[in-house]
Amino acid sequence: MTRDIEVPELGFIALLRYAWRQLTSMRTALILLMLLGVAAIPGSLIPQRITNTIAVRDLYQTNPELAKWYDRFSLFDVYGSPWFSAIYILLFISLIGCVLPRSFEHYRAMRAQPPATPKNLSRLEHYQEITSDGETLEAAEKWFKKNRFRIRIEENSISAEKGFLRETGNLLFHLSLILILVGVSFGSLFGMRGEAIVNVGERFISVPTSYDTLAFGKLAGDTSLEPFEIKVDKFVAQYNPKTNAPEDYTAWLTVTYQGKTEKKTIKVNKPLTFANTRVYLQANGYSPVVTVRDSLGFVAFQGPVPFLPQDGNLRSIGAIKVPDADPQIGFVGSFVPTNARTTDQGAVSIFPELLDPKLLFSIWKGDLGLDTGIPQSVYKIDTTDLQQIGLGSVKPGETFNYAEGSITLETVVPWINLQVVKDPGKSYALIGGIVAVLGLLSSLYGRRRRIWIRITSQGAEVAGLAKNSAPGLEDEIEKFVNALRRD
Repeated sequence: MTRDIEVPELGFIALLRYAWRQLTSMRTALILLMLLGVAAIPGSLIPQRITNTIAVRDLYQTNPELAKWYDRFSLFDVYGSPWFSAIYILLFISLIGCVLPRSFEHYRAMRAQPPATPKNLSRLEHYQEITSDGETLEAAEKWFKKNRFRIRIEENSISAEKGFLRETGNLLFHLSLILILVGVSFGSLFGMRGEAIVNVGERFISVPTSYDTLAFGKLAGDTSLEPFEIKVDKFVAQYNPKTNAPEDYTAWLTVTYQGKTEKKTIKVNKPLTFANTRVYLQANGYSPVVTVRDSLGFVAFQGPVPFLPQDGNLRSIGAIKVPDADPQIGFVGSFVPTNARTTDQGAVSIFPELLDPKLLFSIWKGDLGLDTGIPQSVYKIDTTDLQQIGLGSVKPGETFNYAEGSITLETVVPWINLQVVKDPGKSYALIGGIVAVLGLLSSLYGRRRRIWIRITSQGAEVAGLAKNSAPGLEDEIEKFVNALRRD
């Protein structure tokens, strides 16, 4: 005959307590950490609106059905999506709930005395019996203090303990993960990141309209921009003449900040600092300075046009858009700083410096689509609805004439790409990373062990115990016993 066993139902408070214990377990924290890494993968494979709006728009044009599904699951804004934020917050809570109670418990254990000497030392590891006299305990106490043991002195025995650094390092490692998460969250909430291409001789003023790309944190806005002004006076790039590899980039600037104007230099690993904002020299290229005239000889466009480098020798592509011409004219161009020709690729650059610059282009006329309100790349022209009217090339000082006008390459100036970053949580993340490494090393090389000595009528008993069977206890007891015998 079987009896049914009734299992009592969990009440609401008990259910909450059970859920909290599950969330704050180390197993859950590890699972959430793995999920966070997996959740970040789509942000690297799929274009994000905050960094590449044009790529997102192109995906809508080429594969609209797939783009709708991406948008439905917030894959165009992975790091700001609700599901990514949920994993992030749960991991944060899990780590705090797991590590903080352990930290308090470890602190109390460090403050407490070592455990009393067991009755049967012979059952412990590396048990030894040695002869003793009236000064054996004094010699043992002196040796323990010299080797930084915490001791507990009883009537005829001493209990010594050492190696809390292992658990301390383990806790520091997990606490540092919390600090890193705090730093990352501060950066995503209050930080900003922007980029701007500035030609030599031009000024950059830190206002929203001056940036080519600009992204703010969730709780930041235009008012968080640090007000400064930079004028690029000169830029020099040095290249290895044998390998064409860059050796040094230096830009000379005139900087105005808080009413004070100074001359500064900036290098790749030497940024400018304005309070919590840093300005990095990220990339460089060339801007052909062109003058485009219409069929009547009037200037329809004049100025530098940045071209985007495509290889290490700075072969660059770009577009010159002339919406004021009638009809509108567009030039799909390629610029080479040191011109050469190959049978398979045509015009190429064989060195990154301006040794023999040349601008090559195809000419198109028609509506450039600049008034549609749809953002488009400054380096490309959609020629689907345009009519090609010519091909040409010019060197500095030369003019190419076509039926609707002419284009003159006046000169070529370098440009630099400035990356402006404000990350208030970076220092927290850096400290967290350093502490994590130190804590990991401490937990790997620290050894928790205890040694006891008791005086008996026959002599003295010595034994020890190592947590998790950590190696090295036998050698340490041997040194301890030898020291007592010498004394």
